[in-house]
Amino acid sequence: MTPYGLTTEQRVEPLGLGAPLPRLSWKLDSERRGAAQTAYRITAAAEAAGLAHPGRLIWDTGRRESAETLLVPWNGPALISGARYHWRVEVWDETGAPAGTAQTWFETGILHPDEWAAAWIGRDPLHLPLQDPPTDEDLISPGPAEAPLYLRHRFTLADRPIRARLYATARGVYEPHLNGERVGDLELAPGWTEYHHRLQYQTYDVTEQLHAGDNVLAATVAGGWWSGYLGFNPRRPAHHYGDVPAFLAQLVVDFADGSRQVIATGSEWTEQSGPIRSADLLMGQFVDARRVQPGRQDPVAVLDTEPGPLVAEPDHPIRVIAEVPAAAVDQRDPGRFIVDFGQNLVGRVRLRIGATDAGQRIVLRHAEVLDDGELYRDNLRRAEATDVYVTAGTGEEMFEPQFTFHGFRYLEVAGYPGELTAGDVVARVVGNDLPQTGSFACSDPMVNQLQSNIVWGQRGNFLAVPTDCPQRDERLGWLADAQIFAPTATRNADVSAFLARWMRDVVDGQNDDGAFRDVAPVIAIDREAAPAWGDAGVIIPWLLWRTYGDRRALEDSYDAMKAWVEHIRRHNPGLLWRHRTGYSYGDWLQIDADTPRDVLATAYFARSTQIVAQAARVLGRPRDADKYAALHTAIASTFAEAYVGADGSVEGDTQTGYLLALGFGLVPPDRVEAAVQHLAADVEKRGNRLSTGFVGVSLLCPVLAEHGRTDLAYALLQQQEYPSWGYSIRHGATTIWERWDGWTDRAGFQSAAMNSFNHYSLGSVGDWMYGQVAGIDQTPGSVAYSELLLRPRPGGNLTWARAEQDTARGTVACGWSIDGDQITVTVVVPAGSTAVLEMPTSDPGSVRENGVPAGSDTLRLTSGRFTFTATTAL
Repeated sequence: MTPYGLTTEQRVEPLGLGAPLPRLSWKLDSERRGAAQTAYRITAAAEAAGLAHPGRLIWDTGRRESAETLLVPWNGPALISGARYHWRVEVWDETGAPAGTAQTWFETGILHPDEWAAAWIGRDPLHLPLQDPPTDEDLISPGPAEAPLYLRHRFTLADRPIRARLYATARGVYEPHLNGERVGDLELAPGWTEYHHRLQYQTYDVTEQLHAGDNVLAATVAGGWWSGYLGFNPRRPAHHYGDVPAFLAQLVVDFADGSRQVIATGSEWTEQSGPIRSADLLMGQFVDARRVQPGRQDPVAVLDTEPGPLVAEPDHPIRVIAEVPAAAVDQRDPGRFIVDFGQNLVGRVRLRIGATDAGQRIVLRHAEVLDDGELYRDNLRRAEATDVYVTAGTGEEMFEPQFTFHGFRYLEVAGYPGELTAGDVVARVVGNDLPQTGSFACSDPMVNQLQSNIVWGQRGNFLAVPTDCPQRDERLGWLADAQIFAPTATRNADVSAFLARWMRDVVDGQNDDGAFRDVAPVIAIDREAAPAWGDAGVIIPWLLWRTYGDRRALEDSYDAMKAWVEHIRRHNPGLLWRHRTGYSYGDWLQIDADTPRDVLATAYFARSTQIVAQAARVLGRPRDADKYAALHTAIASTFAEAYVGADGSVEGDTQTGYLLALGFGLVPPDRVEAAVQHLAADVEKRGNRLSTGFVGVSLLCPVLAEHGRTDLAYALLQQQEYPSWGYSIRHGATTIWERWDGWTDRAGFQSAAMNSFNHYSLGSVGDWMYGQVAGIDQTPGSVAYSELLLRPRPGGNLTWARAEQDTARGTVACGWSIDGDQITVTVVVPAGSTAVLEMPTSDPGSVRENGVPAGSDTLRLTSGRFTFTATTAL
């Protein structure tokens, strides 16, 4: 049994850690059935070699009798800034024998504010302009063209360093350089947070980029989320964060003789002009490659304001995470081409331009779909999504904008000299570099495409924050979208640190009355959150606990969770949530249905109250647990009395109304069967089609399957007529659409005012595909998949399905296949976990392992790989 997958604060070998008490985790791998950890020992040292010498250890837990492998808190000496710590874990197996060891490291960032020697610097308004004002032809957007900062500082080192770290951040987005080379591979740093409360800095190892003698540290800084276009606002809204970008950096250089030199931003830095004329996240980037950096150096302004405390970036950064080659290139006119990448994605393109004259103006425009063979861009609203490059005329050139991103499948290239080939252009996918943890596949190609669409929707919209869409003038962190999709997100990728960091923004946005907001960070929409939207502040911390065992995330959010429930209760003493409901979106974008808003709201009031009671129990707050459990009971009773008829009907008689009432346990037991019949009847009368919007869709297949209508759940999953997932796929979708009717045969495009073709919310069915189609789930009392519930539910016309998920405790797999009247189920249970396997058979006596009768269709398993067979009537 070998420890593997060691992480510190849920990341592998983090550089620049900001947590004063980081948490250490590991997974276990073993081919042996029943393998489990019974004890562990953690040791730490300042050097890797020191782990082998007891006298050089700085922390030693000794042998601890425990099966715990998750988020063990550091209990060694107080951490110091800029130090690397090596740690090793040794484990003992179920027999008490030593089983294996593994080691890793983490490095701290700047842990104390008074250790910052740097000052914020920006453009000095007394020395403008650095370049000629742009002409109308230069402008991508109707607003002001703002050139990024080109900052630099020359300094001298007496010797070659043995260690050097650059700590940097920006009000805006930045790209650092040392001695003419780019530093690191991060994109759009420092990302987007609630800047008024928190601004992240990044840490870079630059030891190999420095040398004795003269060196130059430089940075290019654009407005980004700080001072660029953001949300729905038609102009650069200075009241969001600030008017202009700024930069802060501190380079710490250590030498062999023990001395240290610190180079920091300050008055000695200078600004010069550069080839980027303007850059904006929504509008695009304009580059005139003829404008090489001149010799003129202007002084910078040293700023004396702070946007909020600097914090180390706590999660996986934004990077280029994939490349997608051009699938087809079609020339439309001389110099104008339409490129199809075959996949709707988020990022930018890299374009190669052959030798040509200086001054050739090449325009790149982006779109998700085509209309009569040309780009359809009406749905981008005010986002121009246009990049412009003017050639330098110095031979072969390469253009790739770095301070913008677009949502697109199609690219128009205009003004290109010569013939554009597929080899000249590649799409570069940009997003948070989240470890991919899950895979799902089955015998139906359409369902496999649905899984692909879900993954690509998540990949494109998990960029800085979980956004609603990546292409139009919005790109906001909508809370309901995130909480509906979050269970699916945890299947596909490790989103533990990403969502925990974003939850800080959600909590920071809460008002004094306890109301969360609709979006986080709070910009453009500053109002009390609607039902299902604000409830994300309760649901996601609980999900992080259940999925990853992250108690700290739950603790950090608990007071805000409780305040949200109290906010609702205070304004709705009758326990029906009808007042202070914000915009009250209801079941957003439902089809041919109108779920009563107070039914939806009160169901979520009950659900959030129930979670707060459960969270209080976990956190050791019994009085709160009892209080909110009683409140939940009262809300459930009031809901049933007000909305559930004696015949099991739910007020409004909509699919979502039934799903919320059944899924949240609000239907009295004696009326559950009747309510399920009403739900099924609604689905059947529509020809096995859905009517749910954002809120109801995540419950649709799970509730039907849980209540004996797996047949209907599969009918909906595999439906290809409108409205359905299959309908969009049949019409070429490669990501999840915002609306079921984003495009239809009968009506064409929906309103361009709100019609994204990359919007993950309706992809929340992915959680059910992992959990019940393939069969990977956990028991109600399980945390972080400590006790698995493996219950594959074959159905539809599928002949096989399988999924694999790298959980917090290790890899879980479950799959099944049908051959004639026999079903074969293969499962993998990671070391340290147990499982309950429910074999999908009506003949418990037919269940066998290697031909040996198992004696039951419900099997309790330890860790290991297992294969069972049984007869089936499917």
